[in-house]
Amino acid sequence: MDRFDTLQAFARVVEAGSFTKAAQTLHLSKTSVTQLVQQLEARLRVKLLHRTTRRVTVTPEGAAYYERVVRVLADLEQADAGLAGLTAAPRGRLRVDVPSPFARLILMPALPKFHARYPEIQIDMGVSDRIVDVIGDNVDCVLRGGEVTVPSLIARRVGELQLGIYAAPDYLQRAGTPNHPAELNDGATPHRIVGFLRSGSGRVATMPMQRGRGAAEESVEVCGRYVVAADDGNAYLAAGLAGMGVLWLPRYLAEPHAARGELLPLFDGWQLDAMPLYLAYPPTRHVSAKLRVFMDWIDELMAGDALGSSRP
Repeated sequence: MDRFDTLQAFARVVEAGSFTKAAQTLHLSKTSVTQLVQQLEARLRVKLLHRTTRRVTVTPEGAAYYERVVRVLADLEQADAGLAGLTAAPRGRLRVDVPSPFARLILMPALPKFHARYPEIQIDMGVSDRIVDVIGDNVDCVLRGGEVTVPSLIARRVGELQLGIYAAPDYLQRAGTPNHPAELNDGATPHRIVGFLRSGSGRVATMPMQRGRGAAEESVEVCGRYVVAADDGNAYLAAGLAGMGVLWLPRYLAEPHAARGELLPLFDGWQLDAMPLYLAYPPTRHVSAKLRVFMDWIDELMAGDALGSSRP
């Protein structure tokens, strides 16, 4: 029995909560992973996992053992990475997941410079706005706008997205130009929004807006009614360009269309809170050299003018 293989299999089952998902990320059969964990339990003479037909949970003894196993595996990976770093540049496959508009407009155009700097790193980029099972899907890191709500991930803030509210000219010709954000909530008006579906909950995102300060401060939370809602940024934008309703967008995404007159900004003097941009990764996974240089590159990219005038 290879002790490293058994420890790695056990740790991955705990993290994924499933023998099947663990097997997929380790590129092994489910039977092989099951046997490795059984061998580990037999050697330790203790039950590490509770198994049912629906889920796998860790026992108290297994949880305590897992904490030590994670440290051991991280130390081994760090030793390997440190030795390799003495003789070689960062290399290997890096699995990342990013929002679709950000990938199209920001990351993909900048990737040639990253590749020139690190030609041995191969990037597998998932492009979505949905919640990704970072551990179960064996993803090294995700880039997301908004607060990271998964407590098991380490979140590194890398920038801010300035937001604005826009509508297509043909929509405004049909529905009129709203003068106050509250009109979008008023069922008596013809106004509609394009709904953005939050991943996981399936609920349409609301947007708090404010203007003025002190006693003159006014705030409105825009909910609105919609004809269409989408959970993908590119589809959401396309619906707005087609005149399906009012939408709020990061300025880096809206400004090219506003410059061509395809979108018009609304509610002058009103502000939206900036959306934080986070890079998140599993706390139990060693930060490899390839992941470290990618995160540093994202920091460098955001510190520059990648978001144009949408930066504060």
